[in-house]
Amino acid sequence: MTPTSRTPRALAWLYVVGGLIGLVAAAALLIERIELLKDPDYIPTCSLNPVMACGSVMTSWQGELFGFPNPILGVAAFAVVVTIGAGLLAGARFARWFWFSLLAGTVLGFLFVTWLAHQSLYAINYLCPYCMVVWAVTVPIFVFTAAHVLAGRDQDPDASPETGIGGFFLTFRWVILLFWFGLVIALIIVRFWSYWSTLL
Repeated sequence: MTPTSRTPRALAWLYVVGGLIGLVAAAALLIERIELLKDPDYIPTCSLNPVMACGSVMTSWQGELFGFPNPILGVAAFAVVVTIGAGLLAGARFARWFWFSLLAGTVLGFLFVTWLAHQSLYAINYLCPYCMVVWAVTVPIFVFTAAHVLAGRDQDPDASPETGIGGFFLTFRWVILLFWFGLVIALIIVRFWSYWSTLL
């Protein structure tokens, strides 16, 4: 068995492409945040209308949860994801502990972006387009990593458990993904319906 056959190339490409998209979005957010620090009157390029206003999101306490701008975390995390994806495409093989470490990181990322989505909707009351791009790539990276690792496919590429959490994620990975996106989209529509209705 060759090294690359141990990991589906689709997963490796998800890490590379999704990671690059997330990296660009996080870097754009960081640049915009720096501009705001230099000039408080600066209007970020991602502030598009009364709902899409990332300046309000970035300057909130939620935008600096750990005492520094959240995009710094994104730049670092997505750079790691891209590197892992490139390594897999090149034939790298990772130990079980490495995969579980990656899974732990994606779980934290998923929980963080889900919390940020809730805060954007019901506390900050604004949406950030670049943040939403980060959400959009973080969730599938988590779901497909969980399906891969918990099903044991990092050790046996043909593993297909029918029970347990591994079987659940492997069987319903697309359902989980679509449910999360569908829920967030529905909440966005409902939360800001007073604005969306004016565009109809």
